[in-house]
Amino acid sequence: MNTKPSSQFAARRIDARALLGLYDPADSTDWGPIRAAQLHAGSQLALFLLAANVVGAAIVTLILARLVPLWQLAMWSGLTAAVAVAVALRRLASRHRTQTTADLRDVRGTVMDGIALAAIWSVPPLTFALKTDATAALGLWIVVSILMSASAIAMAALPLATMSFLGILGLSIAIMLWSVDGPLFAAATLLFSSLLMIGCFARGRALVLIRAGEIALAERDETVSLLLREFEETNADWLWEIDPQRRIVRASPRFAHSVGLDPITVNQMPFLQLLAGPTWDSGNFTPALRELAEKLKAREAFRDIVLPVSVKDEERWWEISASPRYDDRGTFIGFRGVGSDVTEQRASSDKINRMARFDTLTGLPNRLLIHETLGRAMTEADKWNSRCAFMMIDLDRFKAVNDTLGHPIGDRLLGRVSERLGQLITDNEMIGRLGGDEFAVVVRDASDHNRVEQLARSIVETLSRPYELDAHTLFIGASIGIAIGPRDGRTAETLIRSADLALYRSKDAGGGTFHTYEPQLHVAAEERRVLEMALRQALTNGEMHLNYQPVVSAGTGGLMGFEALLRWSHPQLGNVSPAKFIPLAEDARMIAPIGEWVLRTACEEAARWANPVRVAVNVSPEQLHNPNFVTVVASALSNSGLPADRLELEVTESVFMKEGTCAVQVLEKILDLGVRLSLDDFGTGYSSLGYLSRTRFSSIKIDRSFVTQASKGVREAIAIIRAVVALAQSLDMATTAEGVETEAEHRMVQDLGCTKVQGYYFGRPLPVDEARALANRRYDDAAAA
Repeated sequence: MNTKPSSQFAARRIDARALLGLYDPADSTDWGPIRAAQLHAGSQLALFLLAANVVGAAIVTLILARLVPLWQLAMWSGLTAAVAVAVALRRLASRHRTQTTADLRDVRGTVMDGIALAAIWSVPPLTFALKTDATAALGLWIVVSILMSASAIAMAALPLATMSFLGILGLSIAIMLWSVDGPLFAAATLLFSSLLMIGCFARGRALVLIRAGEIALAERDETVSLLLREFEETNADWLWEIDPQRRIVRASPRFAHSVGLDPITVNQMPFLQLLAGPTWDSGNFTPALRELAEKLKAREAFRDIVLPVSVKDEERWWEISASPRYDDRGTFIGFRGVGSDVTEQRASSDKINRMARFDTLTGLPNRLLIHETLGRAMTEADKWNSRCAFMMIDLDRFKAVNDTLGHPIGDRLLGRVSERLGQLITDNEMIGRLGGDEFAVVVRDASDHNRVEQLARSIVETLSRPYELDAHTLFIGASIGIAIGPRDGRTAETLIRSADLALYRSKDAGGGTFHTYEPQLHVAAEERRVLEMALRQALTNGEMHLNYQPVVSAGTGGLMGFEALLRWSHPQLGNVSPAKFIPLAEDARMIAPIGEWVLRTACEEAARWANPVRVAVNVSPEQLHNPNFVTVVASALSNSGLPADRLELEVTESVFMKEGTCAVQVLEKILDLGVRLSLDDFGTGYSSLGYLSRTRFSSIKIDRSFVTQASKGVREAIAIIRAVVALAQSLDMATTAEGVETEAEHRMVQDLGCTKVQGYYFGRPLPVDEARALANRRYDDAAAA
């Protein structure tokens, strides 16, 4: 089927050159069928044109018989008949009558027919008639004029060929009349020929427009037939019609089948009663049915109303559209419309909608539905001047389960958590999963604040009970942040943000508890945001610097090295505590570039010391989880010229807590470079003898909290220090006691067997110039001794 918009052809202005067959325009019109129609129309009157040529030739022969030799007339008549027959045969060719499309070359080929006929008919006026009298010339003019008129009518569908014939022949007659009787009749002939050409062009244009309209209608009929065939084959839609009293009339078999009745029974049934089904008597109509009733009552057209219909005790969903009908006098005679069963489509849509709003793992509402429910709860709270609440729940220690037992166990654990949460809520709450190990609760009516807190307490207690999974007894907990709307936020986004801040507070408190949002939490969050923005520019702006704290021998007090300590001085914020910006740098993933800067700066400074003491640099677990960190260490040593054995990297126990990382391999490669390793803050985290035996540490640092407690006589702290010293000696490691601030503490750690000491008693962290001077002075003193 031709799909190009031929139907638009008749609505636009036709290009004269395209009509004449001089070129194909570069628009969306398909001229192929139009040109085929032109050729077909030209072939229909081919025999008429042949007869006109033969009869005309015979009449001309009679007129000129007494003036022109017969043999000349006979030759001309025979030649005329041969040309006319040839033209007629070309026009009657079967391909011109049966083909549905033709190209530009086919139309242009007819021009030679017109020129050939014009040339043969120009012979009498240009040769024979110049020797004749006025009467013969007038007779010849009449015959040729009739022939020209007949051609203009018969061959108008091919305007270029016909106009070529008319133009050439009209000029020949004009020349004849000019020579016989002067310019008057010649001018009249030219005018007559021009009018015939104009009429031929206009008629040709009209024929093309008519044919274009026929093609468009044929295409439309074909499309309609195709749609009707598809309609019959798919058995998807049906037509329906009701009278002014809303009774069904002329029910189609398919409509009757869709309602489970026969056409005779369906006719004259009330349309709305049929759609309402069992709800007709109770009056418990669906909103869609009420909308339909209003449209029918107002006599308004409607489209795509979807409503449930009971068919043989089964709920089906219909989509119907209709328009009001009026007779010739404008009287309303009912509605006529179309309907379709969209039950399957609706089921698919409901499934997609559920997938979009429910978590596939737990079956709980997901983030989207939680957000929508919270928005509605806030709207209701604002409308009735009440309160709603939002709880954000984060599972404690869930990540450790995932890392140690794998994601399948973690997923099953999340399913158990969702089951326990589902047992705690009522119709007033909705619980959902935000993602990962985060859940949320929307409390629609939170006027009773004690009830909200009791629910939070129950959630923490319930989720903290042990879980039995595949012979594993798992212990996790929950931290909760609560925000009350609209007090803590006028929008859903703001309320979620407030609950998130409250959750941070619960996590900072160690987990296993809940906190309600307070305004100062937002102040702290804003302070953190400002601090983070400033920290991102700190290195670029040159605000970071290093101080160096001496590390001395516990026995002699001799300088053994320095620990490089990072400091940040901001123009507006002042000196920012490392305890504040170091965790922030780790959370914001800025610790890697900052740590690299510290490492390179410390190596460059230590290389300037005359005293070959070591420099210790703290390394973040995030740096060790990056395999490229070995290259960074090697580059820092190479660029600074510092010997590898003078660099000591301090790591904490937390680096070993994350399974599946390359931290141990990175440490081994660093050791292969000749760099020394020190285990920092030993005993304060997840102490394990396993990694001590696997990793070649050169020293263990005892946290200052044990030193402080031991100095106060706490027996547990003293026992721990002794145990660490004994462990270090057995593994051929040194021990460094941190935070030694008094002579008594120094003597105590010395007596307990610590080999190195670090603390204010021997020196505070020093600026780079003072540290360099101290290192060089101690070296000079040792050399002089």
